[in-house]
Order: sequence, then C-alpha cells, then structure tokens
Amino acid sequence: MLPALIDFVLHVDRHLADFVAAYGAWIYALLFLIIFVETGVVVMPFLPGDSLLFVVGAMCGAGLMDLGLTMGLLTLAAVAGNQCNYALGRHFGPRVFQWEQSRIFNKQAFMKAHDFYEKYGGITLVAARFMPFVRTFAPFVAGVAQMSRRKFTLYDVSGGALWVCGITLIGYAFGNVPWIKENLDKIIWAMILIPGVLVLLGGLRGRLKRRSA
Repeated sequence: MLPALIDFVLHVDRHLADFVAAYGAWIYALLFLIIFVETGVVVMPFLPGDSLLFVVGAMCGAGLMDLGLTMGLLTLAAVAGNQCNYALGRHFGPRVFQWEQSRIFNKQAFMKAHDFYEKYGGITLVAARFMPFVRTFAPFVAGVAQMSRRKFTLYDVSGGALWVCGITLIGYAFGNVPWIKENLDKIIWAMILIPGVLVLLGGLRGRLKRRSA
C-alpha cells in the first residue's frame, strides 16, 4: 500500500496520463474525488494536493484537459471538502466544550484556540491551503473551535480558489518546460518537504517561546 502510494505521488504525471488515455473525461471525476478527500477527510492528509494540481496544469497546457473546467471543478472540490471537514469539527465541538478539565483536555487552551480562530482564523485557513497535512486539519480545528460559518466560508472559498487556480496556472505555464519535466520528481519532493519543514520550524519556535515564557 505505502510503496504504491509513494509511486503515485512521485510519478503522478505518468499515472494521470495513463488514466486519461484509458478513461478520457472520467479524469475530472477522479481529480474531484482526490481533492475532496484530501481536504474533507481528516484521516487522508497524505494525498498529493500541490503536486497533483501542478501536474494537472501541465496536462492542461499540453492540451489533454480543459483549463477552465479543471480549475472550476477542483475549486468546487476544495471548497466542498473543507466544508465537510469543518462540519465534522463543528459537530464534535459542542461535546468538547462540555468536557471537564483533565490531564488530557485543557479547557483554557481550548478557549484560547477558539479566540485565535475568531481573530486570525481567516489568514490561517488561506495559508494552510499551501501546506501539506496542515490544510487537512485546519478546517477541522476551525469547526471544533466553533469559528463562525460565515467567516469560515468566506476564507474557504477565497483560499480554495487561490490554491487551486494559482498552482494549476503555474503548472500550465511552466509544467511542459523540458528541464522541469526531466526533474519533476525532485520538484514534487520539494513541494512536499519545504512546506513541511517550515511548519515544523514554526511549531518548534512556538514551543521554545512558550517554554521561555
């Protein structure tokens, strides 16, 4: 299972091209499902969102897919996935509020998370779109923290459109450049590792600040 997943992530261009050759327009349904599951199911943070969008943009640039239809459908998938994830968190949020203070649950910290998402949750949700793993959990945490649905939807739509259209257009413009095609596996690793390292460094920095305080 894991080797197959790694192979799909690193050679997503080849697998998608094979799928288009075999099933044609069904590629749109497959891509919609992948983006929806990655953003909408908390247990699926490992799907290749950024690299997938880049490769899809390159395929549009090569004439294998329609650019406008692709961006529209995948933006819808990203928004719907986040809404599903938020709804799950929103459902479990009231139960969390009722928990008693314990070693496992810190009610004060939870209230701080709620206040944080009301103040800074918008920019957090938009930035999280470009961070593997984080984008899967951010909408769920927003729901648990009881961020207002109106505010969440505003940043869900804007962040989803920026993420999908931005990376797809970059792939459309540069994905068929010979040097990029030859080094696509290295580019995919960079798209996965660099945001992950930045997240880890940010978390470590925050932890060190809390200790010093």
